[in-house]
Amino acid sequence: MAKRRKSKAHTESKLLTITAWTLAVIALILSSLVAGYYFGYENAKEDFAKKEKTENAKKVAYLKKMQEASKKEDEKSINEKLKDVLKKEEKQDNTTALLQSKEEIPVKKEESVKKGLNYTSASHEIDDENLDVISAIEIREIKQTSAKPRVAIIIDDVGTRSQVRAIKALSMPITMAFLPPSAARPNSAKLAAQESLYMVHLPMEAQSFSAEEPSTLRINDSQEKISSRIKEIKTLFPKVHYINNHTGSKFTSNEVAMQKLMNALQANDINFIDSRTTATTQAPKIMKSLGLPYVSRDVFLDHQMDKAFVNKQIKQVIEIAKKHGSAIAIGHPHANTILALAESKKLFEDVELVYINKMY
Repeated sequence: MAKRRKSKAHTESKLLTITAWTLAVIALILSSLVAGYYFGYENAKEDFAKKEKTENAKKVAYLKKMQEASKKEDEKSINEKLKDVLKKEEKQDNTTALLQSKEEIPVKKEESVKKGLNYTSASHEIDDENLDVISAIEIREIKQTSAKPRVAIIIDDVGTRSQVRAIKALSMPITMAFLPPSAARPNSAKLAAQESLYMVHLPMEAQSFSAEEPSTLRINDSQEKISSRIKEIKTLFPKVHYINNHTGSKFTSNEVAMQKLMNALQANDINFIDSRTTATTQAPKIMKSLGLPYVSRDVFLDHQMDKAFVNKQIKQVIEIAKKHGSAIAIGHPHANTILALAESKKLFEDVELVYINKMY
């Protein structure tokens, strides 16, 4: 009986040992599985993170590539876009001008043709080719400054919607100088009214220019007549604070006429900017006598209309600004000038391009 109990105890002990080892093996297997799963999960997570990072890098690189391609495409097509702006509106402007001129401003047929909306040349603005750069009439001091030199670009002869749209399409701070309303550009004052800042490009008598604008100021005009014209301009362009001369080589070189003009401008809180169409301008003398700063253009951009010449003039005005601290350029709303400005944006990074009111 004792032997049977001993055998039974031995068997139970053996079973317990086997069970323990079995459980240990199972535990070991489970631990291995858990560890393998954990480390596998971590490795998988790390691989996934690396893959996601790589994919994101590829996406960023792709987007950057697309942006660069888009930018290049924009730069490549800017000429075409600006040409389209000019072209699409030209027909509409001509039709509107012809219709309104019949109703508002009677004009002879030959004069209407002569004053057509298609812009052809800016050479009428100056009487002396040597005036395309700064001349001896105004010796400017060389300024050393840590601030960026300033450049103001004025576009004269603005008077149609297509011209305004083309200039604004540049997305540059360019000051538009509007011609007073006439048969060829009946809406110039209305277009100016939509701008927060503008100038008036006031027609004045030239030494030799046959295609005068209506109501051109002449040297023999009385003070009353000149004052009346400036009041009319102020009524047409109520926000105007800056006027420059359209042609005017004869008028600006006449001291008496310029004194009358300055009297009228001061009475209407308007500043005069000399387009400097002649070396004999009396504006510096008159302005000095009145204690006013003399402000004038330094460079004409486009009295020769090919784009290569305009590009050369743009570089010149930037160099003048770097030397003197500031410079003013005058251009006109024809396609080559607009396109040359569009293509010169990198050149302007060396200066601060500003509206004319920031030049004082």
